[in-house]
Amino acid sequence: MIDKSTFNGGTVEYHTLGCKLNFAETSTIGQILSDRGFSRAQSGDVPDIVVVNTCSVTELADKKCRQTIRRLVKKYPDALMIVTGCYAQLKGDEIAGIPGVDIVLGSEQKLEIARYLDEWLEHREPKVAITPSKDIRLFSHSCSRGDRTRYFLKVQDGCDYYCSYCTIPIARGRSRCDSVESLVADARRVADEGGKEIIITGVNIGDYGKHIGASFFDLVSALDQVEGIERYRISSIEPDLLSDEVISLVAESKRFMPHFHIPLQCGSDEVLRIMRRHYDTALFASKIEQIRKVIPDAFIGVDLIVGMRGETEKLFEESYEFCRSLDISRLHVFPYSERPGTLALRIDHVVDPREKSLRAHRMLRLSDEMLARFTARFVGTERKVLFEQPRKGYPMHGFTDNYLKVEVPCDASRVNTIGTVLLGEPDDEMTLKSTIVG
Repeated sequence: MIDKSTFNGGTVEYHTLGCKLNFAETSTIGQILSDRGFSRAQSGDVPDIVVVNTCSVTELADKKCRQTIRRLVKKYPDALMIVTGCYAQLKGDEIAGIPGVDIVLGSEQKLEIARYLDEWLEHREPKVAITPSKDIRLFSHSCSRGDRTRYFLKVQDGCDYYCSYCTIPIARGRSRCDSVESLVADARRVADEGGKEIIITGVNIGDYGKHIGASFFDLVSALDQVEGIERYRISSIEPDLLSDEVISLVAESKRFMPHFHIPLQCGSDEVLRIMRRHYDTALFASKIEQIRKVIPDAFIGVDLIVGMRGETEKLFEESYEFCRSLDISRLHVFPYSERPGTLALRIDHVVDPREKSLRAHRMLRLSDEMLARFTARFVGTERKVLFEQPRKGYPMHGFTDNYLKVEVPCDASRVNTIGTVLLGEPDDEMTLKSTIVG
């Protein structure tokens, strides 16, 4: 186990569960510890520190976090075990009760990890540091790449929406953000480092700027002017916050990719009302139609929850038929999960777990059909691809501008470059076996 003499030089192993925002923040934690002299543990190393950044979006996510923590404690009994993230924020005492866990950090403390390491080294006592959600005010800055070719720029955190099924406002606090000027400066630093693509992340990015007199459109307009960045992608954005002017900017921009990820959650207006969502199916359909009108080739991914309390068989059929009517590329399907402290628990009608699973599989089959149909449109055409770092001995992968995954023979000189490929036929995973042509 590390001691004071080795604090400025040791190894760290990182484990991230959950969303792209978590991956961005883990990369920033890695940079913080790197600045203190720590290096990332390599395969086969026994690390001095293990950092687990957790998710709590579903009950299954909680279970996976507990299993991961216990497995790592058993594997590295002498390592300093640090757990952070949404599960830590919501159930810090539960995590602290797992034998072998040394430090538990909440949402506002995770990027102060070096200070809490100092405190632990001074006192050698387990430490739990969690700010109550109503008091979370700090915006923790994060713009990192980690092991990926693409950069993740965190522009916003927290959420002022209180959907009846969701604990994110409790885990992340109220909506807050950094300034446009600061985020543009981050993008310029990425360009200076040779970065080609930035993914704009946050909890509710469409809510950006409302407390500082700015808007999400102001932000993307400013980022679009940064020289050197060739690609931006907008991560999940609420349909009622996706303005037509943002859609038009993506359509006209050479830097913003034709790629949208929009949570629907259910295609029944009655269930949307139960969920306390801020839109109806008519608004959602209009956004899809507007995207298709001005960006016909855009990839459109849609989040969907099935088996929500109150979702009768009739309402599920409404949702299915609505989803089938949409000209989208893929559904990301999640079975509803009971979350303690949410308003959804007051709803009487509970969907049987077996029925919930059947509904999920039916939606997933629909999603497979959608993705196959969308992918088939582009076989035999040429698209631009950013080539990712390959694993040793494996082919190279990357994504087209409209988010189709491609595979080409490995050419290390192509990593982190954008080239033209001729898209071939897809495999069973809808990865297009392709040829570099330029």
